[in-house]
Amino acid sequence: MRAGVLHAAGDLRVEERPVPQPGPGEVLVRVAVCGVCGSDATEFDRGPVLTELPVTLGHEFAGVVEAIGEGVTSLTPGAVVVSGAGISCGECKPCRQGRTNLCRSYRTAGLQVDGGLAGYTIVPEGILLDVTATGLPLDTLGLTQPMAIAVHAVRRSGLTAGQDAVIIGVGGIGAFVTFAAAATGARVLVVDLSGERLELARRLGATATFRSGDGTLAEQLESVGMDADVLFEVSGSAPGLASVLDAARPGATIVPIGIQKADVAVPLGSWTLREYTIVGTVAHVMAEDIPEAVRLLGTRDDWTDIASEVLPLDEVVERGLRPLLGGGATQIKTLIDPWIAEARPATHER
Repeated sequence: MRAGVLHAAGDLRVEERPVPQPGPGEVLVRVAVCGVCGSDATEFDRGPVLTELPVTLGHEFAGVVEAIGEGVTSLTPGAVVVSGAGISCGECKPCRQGRTNLCRSYRTAGLQVDGGLAGYTIVPEGILLDVTATGLPLDTLGLTQPMAIAVHAVRRSGLTAGQDAVIIGVGGIGAFVTFAAAATGARVLVVDLSGERLELARRLGATATFRSGDGTLAEQLESVGMDADVLFEVSGSAPGLASVLDAARPGATIVPIGIQKADVAVPLGSWTLREYTIVGTVAHVMAEDIPEAVRLLGTRDDWTDIASEVLPLDEVVERGLRPLLGGGATQIKTLIDPWIAEARPATHER
């Protein structure tokens, strides 16, 4: 089989590898499609940051069960599956509390162990969900993991129907956060520099949109009659965070999803007096967020505006990873099909 293996920063090789065989509790998945994201691009650009090299990248994949190892009971060959990628021990305190994303020995397929940027991959049974019954196309199912990231962030925020939310940034995660937030029944104001992405946000359920730089966020909230209960900063930019802190009213919940590139001075005194709730969010919880992500994907007929084209493995660097580094990605989500030789249109029709 062919696999996209990261050996060092700037050194990703598409190479031939033997098809692995599943051991006890493991499942061999024939990968149909695998997404690449900013984390993959960062590892390619200046890794290892999180990766343990060499490693086959790819933590956003869907496929079909090819074979199962001894003791696997929830899956059979032929089942269509999505992967949560995060591997937790199930025994430490966070795992016992259901917070498997905070496992003391957390590892991720595609970062610390081989992932889905290959024809086949082996993962533990517990990070796969059988989604055969949904009838969703495999290209759509390839969006499950980033949708689960958004589902987790929205769930952590406590956002509910009738509340007002702000989302800064409509990129690879912000688009999914927009959809997940709107699905709660909340009113959603989305902010971005790109008019095209703001148009996408409206299609994803945003109540109102605002081009960054055209006045202040506080002014825009007032103009549309919204009083933000929850503010999601997804861009990871210093101006984005500054606009959130400037606009947040007393009692607001602030969710910094995007990772800030530099340390931020924290005015704790002001935050205390304003009784802000600051909510961290990382990855997702397999048991709760992956099923909900699949459900949400099934509520929209067409995801072509998120992922319109699927690339071959040979183009993962030049058309997948490098554009993510330079801000030149032409799609919200870049998908790779390890079995094709030329790019193809994504299939989202059921």
